[in-house]
Amino acid sequence: MAVYEGARPRSILLPRRPRVVEAPTLPRRRMRGAVRAHRRSNRLSFLLGGIVLAFMLAFFSLAQSVRVAATGYDINDLLDEQQQLLVRKQELVSDLNRLGAEPAIRKLSIDAGLGQLVEPLVLTDR
Repeated sequence: MAVYEGARPRSILLPRRPRVVEAPTLPRRRMRGAVRAHRRSNRLSFLLGGIVLAFMLAFFSLAQSVRVAATGYDINDLLDEQQQLLVRKQELVSDLNRLGAEPAIRKLSIDAGLGQLVEPLVLTDR
């Protein structure tokens, strides 16, 4: 076991005495670590970071604008398609109304080669 000169056992119950005598000292000048090490902050990196950030924000804004414009075109296309479907529906409803009447059915059947029915034949029991 090594014994160091001046080493004393600590007492748990008694408070420790300060080792250094409090003497009036001159106030120290506070210097930043970078200044003390003769390193200055590089403003070029902050400038480049700001430029990159500005371009990212501008690109994000442009992407959002393009998305909104594309959505507007899609909405217009869908509205045109809806209008065309409504016109086609109206044509089909009018065709059904016209072709569903009795004279139209009779004409279509005669054109298909069908004739009119004769009087019904009734069979009796034997």
